Amino acid sequence: MTTTASSNIQTGQPAAQKVPLGATVNIPPRRLDFQFDEKTAKRYFYADDPFLSAFWITLSTLFPEGEDFFVQAVRHYRKDITDPTLKAQVAGFIGQEAMHSKEHEAWNELGQKFGYPTHRLDKSLGKLLGAVKKYTPKIFQLSATVSLEHYTAIIAEQLLRDESHRELADPETLKLWLWHALEENEHKTVAYDVYETVSGNYLLRAGTMIPVTVIFFAVIGVFQAQMLASDKQLFNIRNNWKGFKYLFGRKGLFAQLVPQYLDFFKPGFHPSQHDTEALLDEWREKLFGADGTLTAQYEQANQRKGKKTH
Repeated sequence: MTTTASSNIQTGQPAAQKVPLGATVNIPPRRLDFQFDEKTAKRYFYADDPFLSAFWITLSTLFPEGEDFFVQAVRHYRKDITDPTLKAQVAGFIGQEAMHSKEHEAWNELGQKFGYPTHRLDKSLGKLLGAVKKYTPKIFQLSATVSLEHYTAIIAEQLLRDESHRELADPETLKLWLWHALEENEHKTVAYDVYETVSGNYLLRAGTMIPVTVIFFAVIGVFQAQMLASDKQLFNIRNNWKGFKYLFGRKGLFAQLVPQYLDFFKPGFHPSQHDTEALLDEWREKLFGADGTLTAQYEQANQRKGKKTH
């Protein structure tokens, strides 16, 4: 990632505010305080489709516990990092991931109000990850984090690049996902670089991705079925098959990601090889520039935070 301090517009940091360490390496934590009202929010926010909307809620359900797992896995090795740039990147990573958990909890709460079992599924994932933390070595947990960060980075990059993808989403809900996608690509190298610093074992890295992939999609499948059942859509076979093909068919969203996914298994792979620097500059301006979509919301959230600290 870029290792020089960026402008306040690019990072989204108010000029008068103390700059967090992560912001000096273009990984600033951005508090946005998203609020969602079930009276005005759109239930089927993606393509007006029950299956596809449930899928993105399913993904969101993974984030609070998942992001916390990532933070703990990286933080465990923080003391072993001596490079000052990587130290700052780790600080930014932890700050951003903490905000992701917070903001997705707000959106998951909306899902709960719509009748989706987001709270229960969040607890189920917490138990699964708790077992991973209890019974596996710390280096495996870091390697699993590297694997999952690869997934989040390429899924996020796709959203930022593919206009037809974005056009299917409700504009208000899309703001949350664009912000998250931007930050996933801002810090996509951090867990990997920490892993390379403390281990660098290729066989462990590549080998971990295989069970992680199996478990990742198994959890998504189980959670998706429960989301659809709660919405009385589980046996809407025709629409569910259509949605499944949109995601996983030959030209589906996830099928398009296969080449980037497979790059991970190359011995010399590094996340920066998927060059998103220009893309990030574009979306920092669109979201947090002078006329950015989220600039006012970001400034208001920080004003509220400032008042609470005085």
